[in-house]
Amino acid sequence: MKKILISMHVCLIAGLFTSCNDLDQYPTNKYTDETYWTSADKALSVLNMAYSQMYNNDYFFNTESLSDNLYEGRGSSDEKIISSGQADPATGRFANEWRNCYEGIKTCHAFLENVDRVAGMDEALKSRAKAEARFIRAFLFFRLANWYGDVPFFQQDITLSESKVIARTPQAEVIAFVRSELDEIRDLLPTKEEYADADKGRITSGAAVAFKARTYLYANDWENVVSSCEPLIRAVYGNYSLFRDYEGLFMPENEYNDEVILDLAYVPSLRTWGNYFDLAPLSVGARVNAMSPTQELVDDYLMLNGRPVTDPLSGYDENAPYINRDPRLTATVVYHEFPWKLANGQIQTIYIKPGSAPDQTGQVDEYRGPGSNSTGTGYYLRKYYDPTALAGITSGLNLILIRYADILLMYAEAKNELGQMDETVWNTTIRALRQRAGFTDPEALNFNNAWTQSDLRTLIHRERRTELAIESLRIHDIRRWKTAENVLNTIPHGAKYGEASIDNGYIRLDRRNFNKDRDYLWPVPQSQVDINRNLGQNPGY
Repeated sequence: MKKILISMHVCLIAGLFTSCNDLDQYPTNKYTDETYWTSADKALSVLNMAYSQMYNNDYFFNTESLSDNLYEGRGSSDEKIISSGQADPATGRFANEWRNCYEGIKTCHAFLENVDRVAGMDEALKSRAKAEARFIRAFLFFRLANWYGDVPFFQQDITLSESKVIARTPQAEVIAFVRSELDEIRDLLPTKEEYADADKGRITSGAAVAFKARTYLYANDWENVVSSCEPLIRAVYGNYSLFRDYEGLFMPENEYNDEVILDLAYVPSLRTWGNYFDLAPLSVGARVNAMSPTQELVDDYLMLNGRPVTDPLSGYDENAPYINRDPRLTATVVYHEFPWKLANGQIQTIYIKPGSAPDQTGQVDEYRGPGSNSTGTGYYLRKYYDPTALAGITSGLNLILIRYADILLMYAEAKNELGQMDETVWNTTIRALRQRAGFTDPEALNFNNAWTQSDLRTLIHRERRTELAIESLRIHDIRRWKTAENVLNTIPHGAKYGEASIDNGYIRLDRRNFNKDRDYLWPVPQSQVDINRNLGQNPGY
């Protein structure tokens, strides 16, 4: 699929698009006439463009900064404005997310309404391609409904005049359509094993089932989460399993491994992303640090004995805070004296504690306070760093949207909420994840019959956070748990490099604000309300 996603036709189509109302984002007359829909290759180029519009690398990383996992130490992005509680309907992220989703929906409709005009196209290929386009459309409508609630909904292309008067459809109806679509296309899509190597990365029947499970997860519909996850665990829609090594799961040499259910495909030198220019330590090639992990995220990684750092019996030592910790911490977060692996296999020690670097080169990574080029929290990111990246950091590494570990975590959470968590479910889910991560202590691996449902809920929530950190999912978890009003309405912290008299020496960062009566939904973009008064506005805006 890496080669498929990049084609000259896609570039040509993109060049023909012109902007109108976001719901009617670009006229299609230039590429839907008889001169375009003349071959399967041209038709599939439109489908491939829809793939590229499903999600993107900037949203993948920046959405994480909307949560309590990352903190933006420099600049004032839309995400920082949102997390500070100062956003309004004119904030760019609100308008961009809306526009980008409807752009992709427009592309899907263009494909679905014109592909039958292609003479001689293989019917099996056409059927599969239509199912892929319907998945992408469902994915985009779910994004919209998840962020904005009620949104304009339509199953065919609409005109510019129609887009100026269309009303919003209730969120529940939009999500019901999404689930219905996923049911209908599930058996029209191949399993991952049925695709040829050249088509790796295309949407599969397993992806349709997994994404439907996510729609139920976000609704806290536990019975349907279980019924959606169980066929994937039983390998009904493809053989998925945990990759052998957590760190290796995110390395380029292991792309398309058996844990990946759906990802964003990139191609070195053709379609790349460079977010690590603003995430990695400066000494390994970054230009500045824009976002960095919070102390609150770091604190949620367990000790190797399975106990949280706040447990008096955990063995946690503030003077050696990164020793005997969950190995996923080292695969995700760069901390003081972190052993950074270079592309040539050598280890470079990252010095973050102020005044600790033995030479001038290492000093650039030290914490220097607010507004500096270095980390704002005393940490950097490692997860998804590509050691083979072009020019040091420009990467063609795929970004995973859904993986089997998430299915196991969904299943564990749902079974616990239904009061059905037992040793068998535990061993299939949490124990398996911890063993893969590198835990060996029986106390961390064995099911404890004394745990209450509440104990297990806390444990599973923490497991989701540490297993899935920096994967664009945390904000959606704390929204559905209704804990965003707590964890996002507080002062976040960085490492213990601050003033000893303030917060026990942990860096005090800018306060975040979350209004529970307003911020669980995003506003309809002001630019759209100005065009179409029938859209109305969400409460509080």
